Formats: sequence, structure tokens, C-alpha cells
Amino acid sequence: MRVVFMGTPAFAVPSLEALAAHHEVVAVFTRPDAVRSRGRTLEPSPVKVRSIELGLPVRECARIGTDEIAFIEALRPDVIAVAAYGAILPDALLGIAPLGCVNVHASLLPRWRGAAPIQRAILAGDAEAGISIMEVVHELDAGAYCAQASTPVGDKCARELTDELARLGADALIDALAHIEAGTAVWTEQDESLVTYAHKIDKREMLLDPADTATGNRARVQASGDAAPARCLIARRGVRVLDARVSHERLDPGEVRVRAGRVFLGCSEGSLEVLEVKPDGKRAMDASAWAAGLRDAVQWTALA
Repeated sequence: MRVVFMGTPAFAVPSLEALAAHHEVVAVFTRPDAVRSRGRTLEPSPVKVRSIELGLPVRECARIGTDEIAFIEALRPDVIAVAAYGAILPDALLGIAPLGCVNVHASLLPRWRGAAPIQRAILAGDAEAGISIMEVVHELDAGAYCAQASTPVGDKCARELTDELARLGADALIDALAHIEAGTAVWTEQDESLVTYAHKIDKREMLLDPADTATGNRARVQASGDAAPARCLIARRGVRVLDARVSHERLDPGEVRVRAGRVFLGCSEGSLEVLEVKPDGKRAMDASAWAAGLRDAVQWTALA
């Protein structure tokens, strides 16, 4: 099939690679170069980088306008495939390809429509996360789906879960396109009574707090990333907690205990053992190395 692909972050790369291996990718659309990590240097999107490596034609645009619509029409694609493109797609795009416009969405729809489905699944304590191959419609993530795949969340951090779902999504996309082309795809309409929304993560949501439970704070660490890190003040110093686990150590809320190279934070219910940290202005390190610099009877607090 002739495929136009639209995607931007690393999550979209496995789908791009799978499409390039099985179909003719006639164009790749991605968001323009942007500041994607610390610093001020503009960086290409992961999809742009991989497209160039694969020798695929890339077109960068922040939005799909009339020029882009005309360009895609001229390509005469059989299908348009989308994976985390990062922009609203206009209705005029949806009817161009005879086999439609399908999206790899990182949730088990109708749960977690929206921008941050993976992080929301972790924060909500969902046992499973997944992907859906859905039809793109006017309403946000409201289209029928023809394939889903799931995986246990467990102790996977957001990055690990994203990588796994990206691979699941790529496999499901190729399988779904085969059924769509053959006319054998079975579409399931979403049950509107079960819809939940994965609103964009705010940095303040990821801040650790001794007034919350150990389970709640652990979920923040698990769901955090560079854009919204899990942070707090320990001994009045800013610290990013990169890894932690719920502990049975008995502490008062806000208490810090250092014992045999292990660091424990008291919460409103239970305690958190810190496993890896990145103190402000320093490199990431194991808690055992960091513990050597902590004094006895220090406290921890939420960032203001």
C-alpha cells in the first residue's frame, strides 16, 4: 500500500520502521525541529532522524494546512497512518485516502483519550496499559478501533512502558492494515459511558509530598520523565528521585532515615525507599552513594 505517515516522538519510530518494511511510505510528516532536551539547541524529531536514515521523504510542519492537504492528495495514498504526531488533524485530511486515516493510540480505548495516556495509566494504578488502532475522526480520540493489545504495567517506568507499547503498536498497525486492505477489519465503537481523559501532565502533579501516601509518591516517580520529573526537597536541597519503591520501614511523615546506605522517606501512609536520585546540579547516582552525604535526622518536604 501507499502510505503517508505522521508522527514525531520516539513512540512513533517503531510504527514508521514497520511501515517502511511492509509498505511504500510515500511521505513522512513530522513536527519541526525544536528544543527537545536541556539547552537551547534545536533538535530534529526522532521520526525525522529515522526517516532520513531510511531514505524516506520528510515534510516538517506544525499544522496540516491547505498546502499540505493538496500535497497529500497529489500523492494518492491508500491510507494515512498516524502515531503521536502532536497536532490536530483537519477534517479535510480524513477523507483523502480510500482506506482512511488510522491512529496508533497508546491506551485501551475508551480509557485514556488524550495527550498523556501512559502516564495517566500509571498514576491511576491501572493494572494494564495498551494500544488501540483507531479511526481518526473529528472528536479527540473518539473513533472506532479495530485492534488492541495490552501489557501489565507492573513496576515499569514511563519510558520502559512507552517503549514496549510502541513496539506493540507497530505490530498491531501492520496487522490492522492487512485486515483493512482485505476488508476484514472489525470495528468496535467506543462506549461513551467508559470514557476517561488523559490530560497533559503538569509538572506540579509530579512533585513528591510527605502528606501523600508512599504508593501515591511511588506512582509519581514511576510516571515521571524529563518534562515533568518527580522532585522534592531533602535536607533543604532539591532532588529528583529517579527510582524508588514502597517500603515497610516505619517513619513519621517528612522523616528521612539513612541506614546501611539505604534512604527512606516517611509518608502519610507507609514509606518510600529511594533507589536512585539526581541532586540539583549533580549527576544521577545510586541512593547508597548519595546517602553518604546526608546527615542524621534530616527532613524532606514538598517543593513549593
